[in-house]
Amino acid sequence: MNPSLKHIITIALVLFAGTYACERMGVPLPAYGVHGIDVSHYQSHIDWEEVAGEGVDFAFVKATEGITLFDTLFCNNWTESRAAGVKRGAYHFFRPTYSAHEQADHFIERVEMEEGDLPPVLDVEVLDGASRVELLKGIYIWLFRVEIAYGIKPIIYTNQKFYNRHLAGHFEDYPLWIARYNIFPPNLANQSEWDFWQYGDRARLDGIHGNVDVNVFHGDTSELEALTLQPKRILSLVD
Repeated sequence: MNPSLKHIITIALVLFAGTYACERMGVPLPAYGVHGIDVSHYQSHIDWEEVAGEGVDFAFVKATEGITLFDTLFCNNWTESRAAGVKRGAYHFFRPTYSAHEQADHFIERVEMEEGDLPPVLDVEVLDGASRVELLKGIYIWLFRVEIAYGIKPIIYTNQKFYNRHLAGHFEDYPLWIARYNIFPPNLANQSEWDFWQYGDRARLDGIHGNVDVNVFHGDTSELEALTLQPKRILSLVD
């Protein structure tokens, strides 16, 4: 290839990637066959029937944060997403300086899972002044208690930078959900594999007012189903 032409193509590709990154990936990724969203009260009331009609296969719904916060629209989203045929999962936003035991119990008290639901998710993306040792210890505690309660390994959500800096080399037997707003998939330290990729936060869908985070699953629908909660596996640590 002519060196000048090669240089022009390289610049074009960089500009193309930069444009997508600046737009925070509001377009679908056709290379993947299983698509999903994640929501909280920030999306306000959602018409889940319309969302399902947009080809959304799964949705992660914010449930809890820290030891007291409970998302005001969790119950609506949790019930209505399942009724619309969207495979659902619930997530907890982790605060490393609070008791991990109490955070786990807070989630367990609030979230009742059923057969076919996706595993619980621990959203880890801040230190809040905690040390790395405190962070890792808290994550281990939360994951263990929640796994015992529901009988399934939770998913860990974080962004690529946070994972590579703080979590790489740990929790390797847990499913990973990685945020990287780019046309290129997550590039994780230790050659770790991702299961879910949050590739953008500015998608627009019928049934949702404003922007919404979009995700893909690294597999097909049967592999997604294999991740879900199976019958007679739900226990409880909470009276």
